[in-house]
Formats: sequence, structure tokens, C-alpha cells
Amino acid sequence: MTTATDLPVLELLPAVDVVNGQAVRLVQGEAGSETSYGTPLEAALNWQQQGAEWVHLVDLDAAFGRGSNAELLREVVGRLDIKVELSGGLRDDESLEAALDLGVARVNLGTAALENPEWTRRAIDRFGDRIAVGLDVRGTTLAGRGWTKEGGDLWEVLGRLEEAGCSRYVVTDVTKDGTLQGPNVELLRRMVEKTGKPVVASGG
Repeated sequence: MTTATDLPVLELLPAVDVVNGQAVRLVQGEAGSETSYGTPLEAALNWQQQGAEWVHLVDLDAAFGRGSNAELLREVVGRLDIKVELSGGLRDDESLEAALDLGVARVNLGTAALENPEWTRRAIDRFGDRIAVGLDVRGTTLAGRGWTKEGGDLWEVLGRLEEAGCSRYVVTDVTKDGTLQGPNVELLRRMVEKTGKPVVASGG
């Protein structure tokens, strides 16, 4: 008989996407589709007040290669009493170390994991489970550079990341993101069949 304590724990990571200093929602990752929800600090504190144990912060300007909200995000992290996961534009030692120095519990690598596998391997070796990799896909084709460039086949890249010792994956079906219609359950099912590592369902 299965008891409540035998069931996996559902851990929610509410996301705060940041564009030009504002908390926003994009539809399918399209620049220009932003709906503003006030300041990132207000949004993050609201999630904390509602009982969230994590907040996932995304610097979309950094992801799109058009700027950075680093100082604003530093303030947000400093004001929160809960764990923070950060992503967006982390593609070299300098940006990765700067992100971790903010005091976040974990960072997500995206484009770098597609374009620079050797650097990604070194980052995983160095920082262990503080590194997760975001796998953003259309079908089974990965999307990088703020979802503007194709980044290879999902399963080939996953195999490479498994060999590198990646400890966690954040999986987003780009066509579902921001639509509030639910995630791609079949994609998530295939992911958990292919890895024994935690898989975070993102988007939709």
C-alpha cells in the first residue's frame, strides 16, 4: 500500500521573467509579446509571501543578448529569504561566477550548454549541483540564444550532458511557454525515461 510519505514531493518554482527592469510574461518566447506585472522585486516578494520555497529569476535581456538586469537582480536576491535559481545569459566564467556571487542557490545554463559543451562540462565539474541545464525545445530541436537559434537535437545533447554529469534539467516546450495551457506532458515523460536526474517542467 502506498502512503502519502511514499509519493514524490511536488516542488514548485514560480518564475519571474525580467525585461528592461520589469517582471513580464512572454508568449512562446517572442520578443515584443511582453505583458508587464510590475517590478521583479514586487513579484518575487509576492511569491515568497504566498509560501514559495524557491523563485526562478530569468534575465531575458541577457538571454537575448541585449543588456543585463544584474544589479536589479542582485537587489531582489538580497531581499528574499528563500532560495533563488537564476538563468539568462550565463555563457562564460565571468557571467557564471557573477551570478553565483549574487548568493543564488542554483543557476541554469542554456545556450552555453548547446554551443560550448567543454566549458559546460568544466562548470559542472567545478560547481556540481549548483548547475542545472535548461533544455528549451520546439519538437525535439533545441532552441538557444533567447530561443532565436536552433541548437541541435534534444536527445543527442541530453546524452552529452549525461556523460558530463549534469545533475538537473529544466525542460521547456517553447510552443507552450506563456500560453497558460499546460506543459507538454509527453515530452516530459520521454525525458524522465531517458535520465535518472530530476527534471523540472517549465512553461505552459
